[in-house]
Parts: sequence; structure tokens; C-alpha cells
Amino acid sequence: MDGTTMQFQRSILLDPVQYVKGVGPARAKLLEQLGVQTVEDLLMYFPRRYEDRSRFVSIASVTEGQTETVSGSIASVAERKARTGLHIVQAIVTDASGSLIATWFNQPYLLSYLRKGRPVVLHGRIGRYGGKLQIEAPEYELMEEGADNSLHMGRIVPIYTVKELSQRFLRQAVKTALDRFLRYLPDPVPMPMRRAHALPNAQAAVAAIHFPEAMERAQAARNRFVFEEFLLLQLGVAMRRRQVKDHPAGISYTVEGPLVEAFRTSLPFTLTPGQVKTVSEIFGDMGLPKPMHRLLQGDVGSGKTLVAAHALVLAVQNGYQATVMVPTEILAEQHYVTLARWLAPLGIDAVLLVSGTPTALRRQIVKRIADGEADIIIGTHALLQEAVAFHKLGLVVIDEQHKFGVAQRSLLSQKGTHPDILVMTATPIPRTLAMTVYGDLDVSTIDGLPPGRQPVRTVWLKEDERAQAYQLVRQQLVQGRQAFVIYPLVDETERQGQAGSTSEAPAEDVPTARVLRAATAMAKELQQEVFPEYQVGLLHGRMKSEEKDAVMKRFAANELHLLVSTVIVEVGIDVPNATVMVVEHADRFGLSQLHQLRGRIGRGWAESFCVLVATPTTDEGRERLEAMVQTTDGFEIAEVDLALRGPGEFFGTRQHGLPELRLGNILKDVKLLEAARQEAFALIERDPPMAKPEHQLLRQRLHRQFPGVREFLTAVG
Repeated sequence: MDGTTMQFQRSILLDPVQYVKGVGPARAKLLEQLGVQTVEDLLMYFPRRYEDRSRFVSIASVTEGQTETVSGSIASVAERKARTGLHIVQAIVTDASGSLIATWFNQPYLLSYLRKGRPVVLHGRIGRYGGKLQIEAPEYELMEEGADNSLHMGRIVPIYTVKELSQRFLRQAVKTALDRFLRYLPDPVPMPMRRAHALPNAQAAVAAIHFPEAMERAQAARNRFVFEEFLLLQLGVAMRRRQVKDHPAGISYTVEGPLVEAFRTSLPFTLTPGQVKTVSEIFGDMGLPKPMHRLLQGDVGSGKTLVAAHALVLAVQNGYQATVMVPTEILAEQHYVTLARWLAPLGIDAVLLVSGTPTALRRQIVKRIADGEADIIIGTHALLQEAVAFHKLGLVVIDEQHKFGVAQRSLLSQKGTHPDILVMTATPIPRTLAMTVYGDLDVSTIDGLPPGRQPVRTVWLKEDERAQAYQLVRQQLVQGRQAFVIYPLVDETERQGQAGSTSEAPAEDVPTARVLRAATAMAKELQQEVFPEYQVGLLHGRMKSEEKDAVMKRFAANELHLLVSTVIVEVGIDVPNATVMVVEHADRFGLSQLHQLRGRIGRGWAESFCVLVATPTTDEGRERLEAMVQTTDGFEIAEVDLALRGPGEFFGTRQHGLPELRLGNILKDVKLLEAARQEAFALIERDPPMAKPEHQLLRQRLHRQFPGVREFLTAVG
């Protein structure tokens, strides 16, 4: 196909949708609300499900408790109000075999649509009301007597998201567009790929996904477009990875030397095999004259900071500065204390820069960074400020990296000349996300925990069993141990209805009447009424930095025996003597968040306990708690979390550039994802600029989907 023909076809497909016969300006505005603006948009607006209207169930054959599709005529329509004020519309629908009641709630406008004698198709759950069959809140579609219903009856019928439009209209508009414009639709997936994976071409797939002759055809069409979505995604990932690998500039470190050796011998413990392996992988990257882009993942307590410290020492040994950026001041302070303890004896100068650093001290630190006197700089977002200029930045380490946006990470790396980048996470990355969101990074995984560590025992108690939790806490305190009690809210003002904007933990929908305990009030209650003979402290995000620091120092020194806190302790708290954690209203916390909280205990050698106190109101809440009880493996937790929340919400993956997937599901469609990834990486290896004619459409799609791709294609082509 020559360029002129392609341009002509593209022009037709980009015509406004209002010019499709039967649409017009008014309906075009309604279609725009669905994201449909052009002819091509309409062709690619896929059904959300199907109804098999080739085999309707007669009313006499419906099964209670099942979702059924029936066809009949409206015999009568009535409305009434329940004593609660609920507005109810009921229609009696009959066919040759019998009748049932169709019931809708709080939709009084239906009275103007549901006319006696009108043919109707109903789809919903079958129940029984007053001894009579009922279809509850069904989806409905009114048929037209004497009209051609061949698109809407006697076949597998597509069901779309329609908002203010009708299914009949959208179905007819799509059919009109298919008849008139489908032949102009190009196929961005090269023919060899389609053949290798037995995928239909774009035109056949679009026709089949809208009006399939059999459900197998609809599934095959869906698979084809899922593959295309994943292919585009993986091409973007492959290009970013190629861009990193092909970058001409970089630092080639000498990986052996006296400073690294001195650090190794100074450690009072032996590295685990997993730590040794990941240090070797990082040093291998740093020895190459290309910028390192590596993800270091490991479960809580696996020793990621120790592994990163080796990279920091290597950078300093080679005459470079290194920086560690973390999301919270508490975590920054924790890293500073740990790293300074390890590195100061070696003559390595570490400094701490956070938002709470006093102005005069800040000026001194910024000057020492610019002059090159400071070797290791640990900080928060404060490192991103324009005033912070590095003398010779060679290594950027970003901890809990999922809490930073892409732009923030890029801004820090730009303060050096193509420095090596190591990002760390204690939230293990499921394999499917590693192939997508993190596909441009090399991944190192620390397996296992340091010797002597015991898995934390986790139990789930209902809220009326709270006394058992307090009993366990007392047993540990008597033995000289310490404890955490975690609450989702800071104070009483964050009760249900307000918690969404101020709570430090995401709240799920719970009944308004449910009483939520809050950290501030409960700290007083625990001190005065439950544990009066012990010292109880309070920690939350609204406290000033110096207040938080003072509390943590007292807890670390065992001056405070029990620490009441919000989710602020999720990361950065390392008190080996703390052996028990009680999490109140645990169903209000995310699964990965619960796992991070649990990671604050079990950091010593004594047996530790995590008690989840909750009476969940949702199935998802129960599933999260059950997963926490069943496993302490962070990778298993991450897989469950991803399955429950989906890729778009898994610790905010949208900030990482994961495009919206209209059809694909990286959990259910993993085989298609793997196939698309293999094809994408092979294509970029063969044709980096995607200059071949068969790749032009993919190239154009990538221009629209991935920012920065145009510059990359120009550079390599």
C-alpha cells in the first residue's frame, strides 16, 4: 500500500463521527462523552459484553439465583413508594410460557419508556417476591414492532456502555460504520506476527468483535486487540531499554579497591547469598561505561540498604558523590543514622538534607555538596530544589521509588552527567508488572532474610476480640519487649465521611454508624486505662519533624514501651526490640501497606506477632486479611494485591507511564503479554528506528502513545 493511499484512508477514518449516517450533531456530542469523536473511534469502540439472544430462556424455564435473558411483552406497568421512601417501578412481562415481575429502584423516568404492549428484552438476576418470579433491576432493551430487529434479536448481540444513548442506536451506528468504512481500516500488526500467533487481521477482528457469529469468534477478535495493545506497550518499553543501553555516555567504575574492601571487612556480619548476588550484579553494571538502570527489590528486612551501601562506597572510591532520595523525613533520618554508622569509620562524609533542616544548617550543607566535601547526600524531595547542585554526582539511589513520580526521578538524575541509577522497593513487583511498568530496568532480587530472623506470626481477631490482642501485648511488655498499635486515623475529625481527604490510610466504604478508633484518643485511653504502668507514645504525620524525631528516639531507647501510630511507621522504623504490632481496623489498609507495617517488627531474633483487628464489611477486606494470615512472603502478597486492585491501582502505577489498557488484563492475558513482549523486543533489535514500511503504522501509534519516542526514533534512524 503506497503512502498516498494510506493518507486517503487515514483521512476518511478521521472524519467526525457526526457524518456517519444516522448520527448527526446532537448524538455526536453524546458519543464524545464516550470518547468517540471520529469514524475510527466508533469502529474501535468495543462492546463490554454480549447477550446470546439466539437462545432465549423462556420465562417458565428461568432459574432462581441465576442471571438470565428473557424476551416478552409488557403487560402492565406500575409505580409505588416503599415506606423507606424508595421509588419502585414494576412491570409485568409475559411470554407464551408465563410471566414475571421486572423491578427497578429509584428510576421513575422508566415510566415514560415502558409502555404496555411493547416488546422488551430483559437481562438480570432472577429472584422471587411475594411468591412470584422477579427479575431484579434488569438491563432492558425495548424492541420496535414491525422494525428490522436482526441486529438486536436472534443472534449474539453486543452490549456497549451507552450512558445517555440507547443500545439500539449505538448498535446501528456501528453497523453503518462497518458497512461504509471498515475496508479503509489499516492493520498496524505486521502480517508475520499475525501468522505466528494465529491472529485475525484488523478488519476481520473489528467485524467479529462487534457482531460475532459465535463467542469463539468474539474471543479470537479480543485476543487479537489485546495482543496489539500489549505490543504497543512493549515496544515503548523496549525502546526505553534500548535507549538506556545505547546511551554513549556513562561512568565506568573500577569495582575493586581499598575502600570497598575496607567496607566489607568492617561489617560485623556476613552477607547472605542473596545479598552477595545482588551486589555482584550492581557492581557489574557500574563497571560498564553505560549508565546503570537497575531495580533492587527485596522483602522487608532483606538488607536492601546494606546492598545499596556497597554501591555508595564504590562511587566514593572512584571520586564521585552519591545521593539517596527517600519519600519521608523519618526514613531519610533512619538511612542517615545507619549509613553514617557504617561509613564514617571509613572517612566517608554523609550529610542529611530534608525540608525540616534549619535554614542556616541547610546553607552549610548545600555549600558542602556543591564544593564536593559531602560524599553521600541523603534526603527527601528537598534534594530536587534548584539550589541543590552537586559537585560530581555519579550515583542516584531512590528508595521506596514507587512513591516518586517519573519527573521527580528524572530531575534528580539530571543533577549529574548520566549518573548510574539504582531504585529500590520493599514492595515486591509481580512478574507481570515487571514486564510492563519496569520492563526497561534490569531487576535484582534479594532472596531470603538474614540468618536468625523468624517469620512474623500473624493472627486476625474480630473487633469484639480486642482484649486478646491487649493480652498478647502485655505478655511481650512484661518480657521487656516493645509494641506498636496502629490506627488508620489521626483523630476523631477523620471519622467516616471525612477520612477520604485527611486520613493517612486509604479508607474503603464502611457503614457510617461504624465507630473508628483514632490514634490521638486511643493513645490516651491505652495509657490511662489499659497499660498505665508502661510508657505510651504517639506518632503521626501532623507532628512537627522535631516532635516525631524525639518520639522515635525515645522509642528506640526503650523509654517508650508502646508506640501508638498511624501509617507513618510503614517505612523507616527499625527497632529490633519491638516484637508485637496490633493494627486496628486493618481492613481499611491496603494489602501491601499491611505487609509494610508488619515489616516493622520481626527485625530482631525474638519471636514476633502481628495482630490484625477488624470486622470487614466487604469481600475484598476479608481476602486481604486472609492473605496476610496465610503468608509472610512479600511476592505472594504482591500477587494477591495486584489481583485484588488491578494494575492501574497497584501502588499508583499510572505515574510510571503504564498506558490505559482497554481490553488487556496483565493477569488474565499473561501469555499474550509474553508473546507481545518477545515480538516487540525482537522488532526493536532488528529495526530500532522502525523505518521499514511494514512498521510505519506501529511507529505512528507509538508517537501518539509514548512521549519521547519521536526523539528516540530520530536518534537511532
